[in-house]
Amino acid sequence: MEAIISASNKKAPQKIPMTYRGAGVDIDAGDALVAGIRADATRTHRVGACGALGGFGALFDLKAAGFSDPILVAATDGVGTKLELARQAGRFRGLGIDLVAMCANDILAQGAAPLFFLDYFATGKLESEIAAEIIAGIADGCVETGAALIGGETAEMPGTYPQGGFDLAGFCVGAAERGGLLDADMTAAGQCAIALASSGAHANGFSLIRQVLERAGLDAGDSAPFAPDARVADAFLTPTALYSKAVMPLLAAGKITSIAHITGGGLVDNPPRAFSQELMLVLDMTSWQLPPLFAWLAEVGAIAPMEMLRSFNCGIGLIITLAEKDAPDALKTIQNAGHHAWVVGALAPRAGGAGDEAVRFDNLKQWAG
Repeated sequence: MEAIISASNKKAPQKIPMTYRGAGVDIDAGDALVAGIRADATRTHRVGACGALGGFGALFDLKAAGFSDPILVAATDGVGTKLELARQAGRFRGLGIDLVAMCANDILAQGAAPLFFLDYFATGKLESEIAAEIIAGIADGCVETGAALIGGETAEMPGTYPQGGFDLAGFCVGAAERGGLLDADMTAAGQCAIALASSGAHANGFSLIRQVLERAGLDAGDSAPFAPDARVADAFLTPTALYSKAVMPLLAAGKITSIAHITGGGLVDNPPRAFSQELMLVLDMTSWQLPPLFAWLAEVGAIAPMEMLRSFNCGIGLIITLAEKDAPDALKTIQNAGHHAWVVGALAPRAGGAGDEAVRFDNLKQWAG
């Protein structure tokens, strides 16, 4: 009886009107962002892209883009914990370029041309200026790689992300004519390996980078010890290089036999994804010097050489293989497109067959200093 009386004395809940905005989601702000980024999306337009930004789906006409019997290639990626350093520095545009590059360079590694891109931006509370800056960077990357920004999603998710927190994902689709994709069977012993320089750390290894910076007591705004004229943010937030303009002419000419995009897993795990299991890549470690940024990370973090080679790109963003006779002209093509490149090694038979080491690092001790 006492419980019944107590329950009957409870006050009825107040009928205060509730709204989606009151729950933390501002639909009007999202609509305003879409309207504000249309100019960025428009400057990425390419032949084949159809429809306007903001529809329920995005269209692309492969026939109009010049393909007769295409094979589609898709890739998705993010920018990892580089986000955290960008938040600390208050610099976001480069993240958009990183997002495109991490996906478009993977498309390129299959021997396909990047065609269109979509993004996913999720945050606890939409800060339109930050979102617009990132999307402007995405447009920069799309223009550079020749892909159209044809859609995306901005998700406001209160309670899921901390104050000021957000995450990014990118989705890229490319194509090649049937029979035109790269295949491991195209690789052979004696083929030359050419390295294309990275622009910095790209978007991999930042969980370790941030720990090294913490050990050194450095913030984003501090001077970089390995580059006194630059800030930490300048050095580590340099956007990922896009390689389409340098590599597509060589693909079109049928010169390239494999492409390895050097991302997570570095120079240990990525190259073997591109060539035959009966081969190994022999890298001449004296063919380049470890860039100052990476040398500083290795010193301050006491990071062993093989850990460096598996955690970071160590100055190499892409490795292509091709016939030795084609190497001089390929180097000219790449350098004319604005990228530094050099002969870094060659493919050779694996001494013990498929179970033996896939990458051999010749002169490692000299390289590591």
